[in-house]
Amino acid sequence: MNTFSQLGKLTALPALALATITAATSVNADNWRYAHEEYEGDVQDVYAYKFKEYIEEHSDHTLQVYRFGELGESDDIMEQTQAGILNFVNQSPGFTGALIPEAQIFFIPYLMPTDMDTVISFFRHSDAINQDFPKLYAEKGLELLKMYPEGEMVMTLDEPVTSPEQLNNKKIRVMTNPLLSATYSSFGATPTPLPWGEVYGALQTNMIQGQENPIFWIESGGLYEVSPNLVFTGHGWFTTAMMANQDFYQGLSDQDQQLVRDAADYAFEEIIAHIDGLAERSLEKITNNSDEVTVTRLTEGQIAAFRQRAPQVEEKFIEMTGDRGQALLTQFKQDLQEIPSN
Repeated sequence: MNTFSQLGKLTALPALALATITAATSVNADNWRYAHEEYEGDVQDVYAYKFKEYIEEHSDHTLQVYRFGELGESDDIMEQTQAGILNFVNQSPGFTGALIPEAQIFFIPYLMPTDMDTVISFFRHSDAINQDFPKLYAEKGLELLKMYPEGEMVMTLDEPVTSPEQLNNKKIRVMTNPLLSATYSSFGATPTPLPWGEVYGALQTNMIQGQENPIFWIESGGLYEVSPNLVFTGHGWFTTAMMANQDFYQGLSDQDQQLVRDAADYAFEEIIAHIDGLAERSLEKITNNSDEVTVTRLTEGQIAAFRQRAPQVEEKFIEMTGDRGQALLTQFKQDLQEIPSN
């Protein structure tokens, strides 16, 4: 990114937040800076504060956490991390996919299972997650510290649906992610990329007719208020990644590098406990708060109609990522097959 691009991004930051970063950089080199893309109390926020807790309990360092909107949108905080303004960033592959195309693999529908035990085992033991992805992130100046799941993806719509045909002509908000667009195109919908800050208003005005997110995000963002029909299609889990600026990380002492790794592992274990039952609690809050909400859980037969469209998304992924994407997809499938049965 050139100097003018960096300056353009910096001038767009909230003045107080920018002043805080500048002061922290110049006065206290041990005050590390971490940004994520969710609200207070959401999964990424819990992870960030568990990471902070470990860092501050086991060292003299301090950690400043910035939530969604405080330093801009997802693309802003990634650019700030690559530029070294931020030390750590938590960003989902939905946005990172523009930078690392292979990260879009998480948006191939029905590739990932939806039962929690299998998902957690996959993230713990997968070679694709723990060996292949760090190399891909390193190419972009990022030290991948941890990938972790947040929750099953759920669609919210202007009316209940049970088949791909019922999604025809519906505009569904997607992140700026070509493969996610391909997924919803395969489902029969019209994918419509929008930044997160515009989603609630777009649903409210019927500019779009639906979107997808984990259920806790649907609850905390109030999306059910303007898009009250929840549809569980079983097509995947929302995944996110926590990483560091690579130059910053490699410049740390061996002791501090180990501290950061240990903090990331600690926060991972804490977040796994946190998301256990989170979807059920969030859904209960939603149904208690609104009499307009409907909940549709597709049957296996109904899911089959969506699942049979997944191969065309796999083909699109390989077309976009070439041999590396094919190798990663093969490794994903092998890792999933090797998960022990409960």
